[in-house]
Parts: sequence; C-alpha cells; structure tokens
Amino acid sequence: MTQGFHQKFGAPLLPLVMALGILSGCSGEGFESASKSSESGGSATGKDTVTLRIEVFDRGNAPSGLAANKNALTDYAQEHFGTPNNIKLEYVPVPRTQETEKLNVMLAANEAPDIVFTYDSNLVYKYVEQGGLTEVGQMLNEHGKNLKQFLGGKTLEYGYFKDGQYAIPSKRVSIGKYASFIRKDWLDQLGMPVPQSTAEVYNTLKAFKEKDPGNTGGQVVPLGFSLTPASYEPIIWAFIRKTSDEERITKIQQLSSRDYPTLLPGHKEGVQFLNKLYNEGLMSADFSLDKDKKKLNQDVMTGKTGMFSEDAVNPLKSTPGVYTNLQKNVQGAKLQPIDPFTNEDGKHVKPIYEPAGMYIMIPKSSKRAVEAIKYLDWMAQKDVLFFLQNGEEGKHYTMENGIPVGLDNEDTKNRNFNNGDIVIISNGRDFGEPVKNKEGNVVAIEKKEFWDDARRIQDIIETDGIPPIRFPKPIPAQVKYGSSLLEKYHELLVKSILAKPADFDKVYEAALSDYMSSGGEAILKDRQAAYAEMKK
Repeated sequence: MTQGFHQKFGAPLLPLVMALGILSGCSGEGFESASKSSESGGSATGKDTVTLRIEVFDRGNAPSGLAANKNALTDYAQEHFGTPNNIKLEYVPVPRTQETEKLNVMLAANEAPDIVFTYDSNLVYKYVEQGGLTEVGQMLNEHGKNLKQFLGGKTLEYGYFKDGQYAIPSKRVSIGKYASFIRKDWLDQLGMPVPQSTAEVYNTLKAFKEKDPGNTGGQVVPLGFSLTPASYEPIIWAFIRKTSDEERITKIQQLSSRDYPTLLPGHKEGVQFLNKLYNEGLMSADFSLDKDKKKLNQDVMTGKTGMFSEDAVNPLKSTPGVYTNLQKNVQGAKLQPIDPFTNEDGKHVKPIYEPAGMYIMIPKSSKRAVEAIKYLDWMAQKDVLFFLQNGEEGKHYTMENGIPVGLDNEDTKNRNFNNGDIVIISNGRDFGEPVKNKEGNVVAIEKKEFWDDARRIQDIIETDGIPPIRFPKPIPAQVKYGSSLLEKYHELLVKSILAKPADFDKVYEAALSDYMSSGGEAILKDRQAAYAEMKK
C-alpha cells in the first residue's frame, strides 16, 4: 500500500470524484437545482387511506412473540406517522442473507415495496439504467427538508446517478468494519502472548490445535471461519503487496458493495494461507456452508473456538449474545479484541466503509413515492430519530455525559433488537461529533463490563483502514457483473481452500480463469479504460 495511493485514491479522492460526477450531470448548478421532478408518486388525499410498503431486513433474531415486521418500532411508526396521515404502514421482511436475490425478483415482477434498499452501488446503477427507479430530487426539495438537513449534501451526493437523485444514501456514523477476537484465557493457560502478526497467528492456532486449552475433547476450532467478508477479508488483505496506484485502482474488482483484491499481487498467497489452515485442521471445517455465521457463533458460544474475526462489536451485543453466552457456557472464558493480521510492512490493514451507507430507493412502479419521502422525512426529525434509536429515558436508557446508555433489561432488548433495520436513514447512532459517536457505539453495548473492549474495538476497526475506490462514472462491467460475480468469487475461495495442498495451484488458477471469463476480465478492461480517462 503506497502513500500515493492513499493521497490520490483514498478518502481525499471521494469528494473530488463524486464532485466530478455531480458537475458533469448538473452543469455546476449544485444538487438542488439539478434535481428533477418525478412523474410517479402521488399522495394520500382527503380521508382515503393508502398503504405504504417498506422493506425491512429479517435477520432471524426476533425475540419470542415479535417479528422483523411487527414490533414496538413498527407500531410506533404506525401510530405517530401512519395513522395521522391516513397511511397504513406495511413492513415487508426480506432475509438479510438473500437481500439481493429477493430485491431483483421483486423489482422484475413489479412487486417491490415502495421503499427498498441495497448496499450495492452496482445494483443501483443497473436499476437506473433499466429505468426502474423514481427520481426523487424535486420531491426531496418539497417534502424532505428534515431528511436533507440530517443527511447533508456530501452524503446525498452518493445517491446521485447519471442525471438525477435516484437513491437516498443513509448516513454512516462509523466507517470501521472488522476486529478480531481471541480466547485470552486460552493464551494465559498456555503462557502465550497475544499474537501481533500474521505469522504469530499461525503459531497460536497451532498451539490451540495441539494442546486444546479449552478441553473440548478433540472438537477445538482454532480459527472460527465462515463464508462471510468478516472472516476472509482481514486475512486476505494482509497478504496484498505494494503496487503502483494504477495497478491497484484498475485491478480492484468491486463486487456488490465491496472492493475485492482478486487480481492484486498477494491475493493468491492469502488464499493459500487459508488452504494451509484448512488442511492442517486449524479452521472451521464446514465454513463453506456457513453463510450467515450461525455455526461460527455457535462454536464460539459453546467454547470450541480460539480466535475469529467479526464485524466490529457484534460479539459484544446482546443479540445473538455471543460473548454473553460464552461466559454462561464456559466458566472463566475471556474474549479479547485484537488486531493481529499484518502485511509486508507490518501494517494492520483492513477495508473500511465509504461515508455513505445503504442506498434507499423508490421503485418506478411505486404509486406512493411522496408518502415514502414523507415517511423518511418524519424519521429524520431530531426528536423522532432520537426516540427510534434510543427509546424512552428511564425505561430504555439513562443519560451519561450527554449520551443515552441503554438499560440491560428485557423490554429494552425486545424494543431494540432491530432498531437499526427500522431506522434506515442512519447507519449507527449519530450524535454530531466523532468522539461522541465512538462513545455512542461503546455505550450501545448492553453490558457495561464489555465497554472497555468496545472502546478498543473502535480503534481497531479504523487502524490502517483501506477506503473503497470510487470513479466519477459507473464502470459498465461492474454494473453488469458486480453482484452475480460475487458467487464466482466465493466459489474460488471454497474450491481453493478445500483443495489438497499439492493441487492448490491448479485448482486456484482454474477457478480464477472461470471467474475472469464470467465477468472479471470485462471489469478489468473497463476499469483500465476509466483510469486512463481520469488521467487525461
């Protein structure tokens, strides 16, 4: 990773690149003046009641008696927004692990809810090209004053595609992604230090396998691993070697919402390291079937796993309660957040997010576009947003140093189990200041005994972060193949990791060839052309 790359194509590039795209579509007039009025979308008139359908992620984590589409927050929205405006709110659950497939099917059949969303900018590009989305610029001006103020112009720019505002990006409070966790009690029992490098990780996993400090009776899983980015990205990115800016920018493959280093030097070695771990019995044997982390979480909670990587503070949360359940199941068990994987320069590199979160969209087929904007605008009101994200003082939280701290009780857990999926305009609780936002992420953890770990995680997830690369204009091949090609990438990972060591080269190269012929080569050529255009 070169210094020039960060200077030219890291975070500082984002406003410049997006500005170039905006200027080319707006003739320098700015966001508001370039917004176009949509021809679709009416509004409830008189006393007629209309139905507004809203997508909601179903993560399968609803407490007994509740559901992703029927809970305290959906009831609150109906009572305080829907009923006063003669609108019946209908929340449409979509499994989190099948979101893209379900969305494609619903849009193709003109059966999508009035409000849908995705984290995949390539999908948004595709829907715009197909004429499947409502342009909402003028409606935002007329009905989205609170929403525009909350998001701000820089966030809204990420939703400007081609010639209009076709998506409303949510505001991302934290750009950090991944942290790793290790059984500190296992290390103490073996008299071993916390691993500080990728090489030390390997030695630690070997010791866990050979000495089984958790007394699992042969069921030890030294490295918990699932077929999810949180498991493979921190490891593979650590093997990526230095390249020129041009090579890094053109050879990145953006699949779904992430940048993949598939063609960069070191990627093969990263996958080969995983192959080594698998063949030596140092990682989850059935990772290829675990696409939702359920098996990974189960193995951690039952005390079988020595180390794993996850999305930020997830293991500390009460749902699904990974660390809490581990403590209940194994006396004296201690998880410690760590940042162990290192590249050739000793940097703890890992991907981070762009400042915009999910892309909220209104399908062209929707007749309720105005109501959709009004719903999002209602949610963006300061008092409404605060209540949805935090609840009622004294019942769900107490104020400490100006930040609401959730109470550890059943009512709060039941109320908040999916509040992040209901409050779609904000990825995280926003208190207006980076320091407060970080502390807000900490105190959002229900158990105060986990707060010190959560603070450590806030530092880990942004250390040596690699920002995504953005181009001023869409990359056509990414729009066409970016989502479907992710399956081919996972096939490459699975086949290569499961291969016998002697067959690794052959299996990897065959899988990579299949990947490239399925769209990877087209993405490479389009990115090369786009880079050449930017350099003119």
